[in-house]
Amino acid sequence: MEQPILNEHNKKEYPPMHTAEHILNQTMIRLFGCERSKNSHIERKKSKCDYFLPHEPDTEEVTKIEEEVNEVIRQNLPVTVSFVSREEAPEEIDLSKLPDDVSETLRIVKVGDYDTCACIGVHVENTSEIGTFKIISTDYTEGRLRLRFKLV
Repeated sequence: MEQPILNEHNKKEYPPMHTAEHILNQTMIRLFGCERSKNSHIERKKSKCDYFLPHEPDTEEVTKIEEEVNEVIRQNLPVTVSFVSREEAPEEIDLSKLPDDVSETLRIVKVGDYDTCACIGVHVENTSEIGTFKIISTDYTEGRLRLRFKLV
């Protein structure tokens, strides 16, 4: 197979945290019907993601987010990579965050059967490498929920 040509990647992620972000994004979609985070800052010590929601999640809902993410992590799911052309990308993949100059070939990252998205970042090979996901704070302003989290 010919080596695919991809856009250059301009940042270095911490693979466990970056993979946890994928799981968090899919969990938010499933629990709240929102889109993936369009604004995130992923770092080794702590990270944050913003989601647009019509209401502020209560304490029970925030606890449910944390529990769901950790349940997926505990399943020891494989994290796999494949390559497809933009035309072959599955319908469920949100391509809206891709840059205008995105390459014709997309790198698709799957976390088991839980999450699938186009991503050029670095990930773990199995969710067992992530650790425990912990929400450390939330902030809800004008329809935007900011979740701050870490891995322990």
